[in-house]
Amino acid sequence: MKKQQIHKTIQTIVYGGLIAAIYVALTILFEPISFGPIQFRIAELLCILPFFTPAAIPGLFVGCLLGNLLGGVIIYDVIFGSLATLIGAAGSYLLRKHRFAVCIPPILANTLIIPFVLRYAYQLPDTLPYLFATVGIGEILAIGVLGNLLLLALSKNPAISRVLRGNFA
Repeated sequence: MKKQQIHKTIQTIVYGGLIAAIYVALTILFEPISFGPIQFRIAELLCILPFFTPAAIPGLFVGCLLGNLLGGVIIYDVIFGSLATLIGAAGSYLLRKHRFAVCIPPILANTLIIPFVLRYAYQLPDTLPYLFATVGIGEILAIGVLGNLLLLALSKNPAISRVLRGNFA
């Protein structure tokens, strides 16, 4: 393996690990509002990071997985919640050429998957339309509003944008 490939691999692992750690920290720090039928998971604002780097995809997945495990959710929530984040992050990366569209895949993935987890895995008596609305509103606020504000702030700083993209020169 060439030195440049090794450097890129290490960089991807480090970036993914940092993103995962920040996701976990935000999830646990704001634990009272990160879980449940009415949730506002602030860590979801990080779902815009695939705009800058593909390392965000595994980072967000691992961060959600660990955040859910540490948050004490049941295994179905760990699995399907983490998969929803993975799907959303991959979709965001695919839409990276359209800056303000990167928030759409994670909003849709979580809004369409998490209500089923809440309803059937937790046996919540709430109806699916109610859960779609509460999860969807939380995702729109976390990713659509906070995430896009973060995206705008990071994009306006050329030094930060270069570092996030792995260009240290």
